[in-house]
Amino acid sequence: MRIRIVDAFTDRPFAGNPAGVLLLGPEGFPEDSRLQQIATELNLSETAFAHPLPPGGTADWALRWFTPSTEVDMCGHATLATTHVLHTTATATGTVRFAARCGVLTSTTAPDGSISLDFPTAPLTPDTPPQGLAAALGAEPLSVHDTGPHVGDLLVELADEAAVRALAPDFAALAALSRRGVIATAAAAPDRGYDFVSRGFFPAVGIDEDPVTGSAHTALAPFWSARLGRDELTGLQASARSGLVRTSLRGDRTLLTGRAVTVVDGELLVTL
Repeated sequence: MRIRIVDAFTDRPFAGNPAGVLLLGPEGFPEDSRLQQIATELNLSETAFAHPLPPGGTADWALRWFTPSTEVDMCGHATLATTHVLHTTATATGTVRFAARCGVLTSTTAPDGSISLDFPTAPLTPDTPPQGLAAALGAEPLSVHDTGPHVGDLLVELADEAAVRALAPDFAALAALSRRGVIATAAAAPDRGYDFVSRGFFPAVGIDEDPVTGSAHTALAPFWSARLGRDELTGLQASARSGLVRTSLRGDRTLLTGRAVTVVDGELLVTL
């Protein structure tokens, strides 16, 4: 069984967000416990498992994602990584449709190698900051929004880019404040070449800080499009590895565009 590690939302190795990718046979997924063991062993933000579906249906591949500790409803960077593997190995061409827990997702690879994911736009609901949020995050929120069932984060607006970059959260305290995690964001400083900045903290699912979170941008896109008056934006996730996500708001759908690089291609030496 081939296993690959792909850096997503970047055009160079050792940046962006690494994801494990395993393409399985048409017989389907093994037991959940085995998938979780592999994801725990890899210890990446997410490991994606995909298998082909019979032709003629609403999707081409079934897709699931696991963090080191749990399965998640939706993951952008591991979907981008899976698409990259499908195309670079000539396993799939054109637009690929994935059946996932959050519905059918599509991905399209452009001639220049960039990949666009079609994901559901997160429904944003203004929320009251939970008690202890400012102390756990280490900054005072300007606004807080709930991001709906599939994302499950608190979207927290801060004063400026410098405040986002300076965060040093109390991860144990943050873990108790949302279903999945906290997305901290602010408008970009002038002349940066991107429109907004963010960082993502997900200690509740075993990830203290995620390098680049595609699914979070389904909430960041409508949030910043409403404030900046444009549907086409570029976000920088300002983790230590860093990565750019281009967003295009299309009503109840959001396109997330980025690149990917395969950095490890090996063999899984245990049976599934």
